[in-house]
Amino acid sequence: MSKRATREAFGETLVELANDGVDVVAVEADLSKSTTTEKFAKAFPDRFFNAGIAEANMIDVAAGLAVSGKVAYTGSFAVFATGRAYDQIRNTVAYSELNVKLAPTHAGITVGPDGGSHQMLEDLALMRVVPGMRVLVPADFNAAKAALRLAAETPGPFYVRLGRAAVEQVHPDGFELELGRAYVLRPGTDITLLACGVMVAEALEAADLLAEARISAEVIDVASLKPLDEATILASARKTGAVISAEEHSIIGGLGAAVSALLAEQAPTPMRIIGVRDVFGTSGEPRELLEHFGLTASDIARAARELFAERAGESAGCE
Repeated sequence: MSKRATREAFGETLVELANDGVDVVAVEADLSKSTTTEKFAKAFPDRFFNAGIAEANMIDVAAGLAVSGKVAYTGSFAVFATGRAYDQIRNTVAYSELNVKLAPTHAGITVGPDGGSHQMLEDLALMRVVPGMRVLVPADFNAAKAALRLAAETPGPFYVRLGRAAVEQVHPDGFELELGRAYVLRPGTDITLLACGVMVAEALEAADLLAEARISAEVIDVASLKPLDEATILASARKTGAVISAEEHSIIGGLGAAVSALLAEQAPTPMRIIGVRDVFGTSGEPRELLEHFGLTASDIARAARELFAERAGESAGCE
């Protein structure tokens, strides 16, 4: 299947929702071409509102539309949509449990040449900590469409993380996403690879590399970061006894933090976190940046082999 960016699902899915009879509206911050909400604006101009370069106003307008009964989506880039508008998200949207769906694009380092100022690596941490906020990180175009639809069908605030770079398709056409569910894409017995977003494809490739070393890796797409599918993650961790998490986000506050907290409380398990290690991004092409920050399939496989070897050594020492 051809690669497609998850952001491409945004405008297209909004049009489909409107055609399906959902009372959906979109509020943008002057980035509709980049986020693809311009597709919705052309199809339903009376349902599209451009707040200009004023992200706080964008959130407040969406909140007002939600109060009037609309299913309100907001766009912009992740760095602006969460960072500049955090107070409005927290106190206007989440505190009142409004039906606002935050779906910014251009998250993570795969934004590419725009550099560190535009590469949002803290958004999952910011959104996870907001009470009542549901956080979805789709792995591909099909999952993004499913996430946007799920958000429309479920009352209350959502954060759907979308990206700029074209990514491999890992889910079939017509894929349906369930809130609070993680998806086992490849069963395994020796080590668990948990990933979200663009890192899911990398984890699948890493599993192939590990198979060459006769290490059986279980690959799980943690598309729903909040709520977390605790049962699936715990079952896999108890089965394999070793966990690697991989995310295009800071190692602080994202997938790795959520999983490590869960395991610490309920099933202490040796674990390694693959992510950006407390630094800002930098300019470069998406692939170059994944390599620069150690987020490739090879990096995941290397960490998995090291953890597997450590566990094997500990087991041998106990005999």
